[in-house]
Amino acid sequence: MIKRVQFTHPRTWSLRARVTALATTTAALLAMLAVSAALLATANLDQLDVVLNKTGVLRLSGEQLGMALVDQETGVRGYALSGDAADLGPYRTGREAEERLYETMIPLLADQPETRAQLERARATAATWRSTVAEPGITATRDQGPGAGQQVLNQAGGREKFDQAREQVARLQEDIVTLRNAAVADVQSTSESLVVLLVVAGLVVVVMGTALVVLINRMVTVPVTDLAEQVRHVAGGAYDTEIVATGSPELERLGRDVDAMRRQIAADLSEVREARQAVEEINQQLQAQASELTRSNRDLEQFAYVASHDLQEPLRKVASFCQLLQRRYAGQLDERADQYILFAVDGAQRMQRLINDLLAFSRIGRNTSGFQQVSLDAVMRDVAEQLNVEEKYGADAVTWHDLPTVAGEEALLETLLANLVGNSLKFRRTDVPVRIEVSAVHTDDSWDITVSDNGIGIEAEFAEKIFIIFQRLHAKDAYPGTGMGLAIAKKIVEYHDGRIWVDDSRTAGAAITFSLPISDNSGAATLPAVPTQHKELTA
Repeated sequence: MIKRVQFTHPRTWSLRARVTALATTTAALLAMLAVSAALLATANLDQLDVVLNKTGVLRLSGEQLGMALVDQETGVRGYALSGDAADLGPYRTGREAEERLYETMIPLLADQPETRAQLERARATAATWRSTVAEPGITATRDQGPGAGQQVLNQAGGREKFDQAREQVARLQEDIVTLRNAAVADVQSTSESLVVLLVVAGLVVVVMGTALVVLINRMVTVPVTDLAEQVRHVAGGAYDTEIVATGSPELERLGRDVDAMRRQIAADLSEVREARQAVEEINQQLQAQASELTRSNRDLEQFAYVASHDLQEPLRKVASFCQLLQRRYAGQLDERADQYILFAVDGAQRMQRLINDLLAFSRIGRNTSGFQQVSLDAVMRDVAEQLNVEEKYGADAVTWHDLPTVAGEEALLETLLANLVGNSLKFRRTDVPVRIEVSAVHTDDSWDITVSDNGIGIEAEFAEKIFIIFQRLHAKDAYPGTGMGLAIAKKIVEYHDGRIWVDDSRTAGAAITFSLPISDNSGAATLPAVPTQHKELTA
């Protein structure tokens, strides 16, 4: 099965693909040029070797070969004239030099067969001259004397043979010069070709570099600049303007992603505008509710004024006249009449207490004098004095330990502790002496103040119910009161950004704890300068 290869148009290529193709093409061209340059350099080195190490030696050796032949001819003629064997020295040295030159030249001409053939011809003609002229002349001179030697040397054809040998050596030199000139020409040609290759490589680098710059400018720089301009335009507030990117496929994808982000931001901004409009509507509703609340507070203040004056005045009259009836006609009427008068007096008095407690509850947090540093030790002394604890219950009835100085309203904090201590005194056990302890524990960000007693206690199921207004756990005949004391205590604690709760883990007596926060706004609570241990309430 033949797999079909799909080709994509270059216009759809990514920037990476285009840069890769350009770099690959450049690398391939430079590699081809480098291989060609390497081959030319190798040939140039070979040709330089021919010029420097072969033809140069051959040319010098050819000249020396001609001189060796002349030395041989000179030695033979000198010996034929003088008959002195010492005159044969040039002949012998020339002969030895000729052989050495042959040994040098023959290997250098291994790859030059024509020049090697010429060398062999020169060698053969020289050998012919020696065998037919020089050697017979030497022999004749040695055996018959100089005259016979000269006669042999001067015989017909002797001189022509030596000239033929020199002519062959001259031709050899011409062939060597021709070989050298050809090698020099090849060196020049390869050198010129190397220069051309270097120029071509430089042009390839310049052309490809220019193409890369144009490619980057066309597919990156200009599109990125245009995309940045569009993004700045959108960032200026035109969130509904579509962002279109050109250039490489990567930039087009980036443009689509940026436009998707723009659409998301535009949608989020639309939601924010809608939310802002909703918030403004809610703010308007809150302002209307605040106005209504302000009006309600004014009505409440008016009601409080009426309750404190207009309602209490008739109650005081009713209570006063009922008490007069009780004092004046007690025992004069029947028993049922006395009971009715007693109920009327008690109801009027309870109504007055209830109205006073409601007024106190409503005023908490409304008529404020601002937070100050309040010593709870001093507050407890005032509470003990108000409740007359020492006289009624004894010096050890109420004690406290290391109470701190906190930020708050002194009057409200005094009411708070008076209600808690009074509550413990109200619900005391009659079979044991009263023991009430007020202690403080420092936590990370608050003071926890605990009022614990040995009274009748509070069942866990009623731990939250006791802080609700008008809630009572016992009949009013068993324990007097309006059921407002702990509700007032809770409101005072919450006004001070704290909380109040019942320790439901106690099995004997009751313990109510309230926390007062330590903050930069209210001022950190601190321990008193001189801690008190088991301080007794004094009158």
